[in-house]
Amino acid sequence: MNPVTANRRHYEDLAVGEVVDLGTTTVSKEMIISFATEFDPFPFHLDEEAAKASLLGGLASSGWQTAAISLKMLADSFLNTIASMGGLGFSDLKWIKPVMVGDTIGGTATITALRRSRHHPERGIVTLDFDIRNHKREPVMTMRLANLIELRDPSAPLEAAE
Repeated sequence: MNPVTANRRHYEDLAVGEVVDLGTTTVSKEMIISFATEFDPFPFHLDEEAAKASLLGGLASSGWQTAAISLKMLADSFLNTIASMGGLGFSDLKWIKPVMVGDTIGGTATITALRRSRHHPERGIVTLDFDIRNHKREPVMTMRLANLIELRDPSAPLEAAE
């Protein structure tokens, strides 16, 4: 067993339907401008006047920033407590409503699938569906994420493996 992850939850400890509370983060003007300056330099993420004149109606977080904040919340509340081996990617990313200066975002990640690897019996795959909302409980982002996770006992039968 990996000594780094020995005391963490493993594939066998997870269940479909488990809901992870991600906590909350308040998005400040400084956070928005700093992220946008480096990664998404559109005027509606950088300049308040340009943002007011845009479709968004005010300074708004980049969708990529919303996703990054959500991933950080997932790491703090879940990924750093399990025997995670790394991410496999995401799908079905939808930015539903802009995250504006002063919005507090949070939400849940629900385990929607667990499967074993037939070719790597020491690994499993956990699929998580994000539901990110603002402080008004309005949905702002959804996404599906897949993550590799260690098995505690790779010799266990592969009955549901793919």
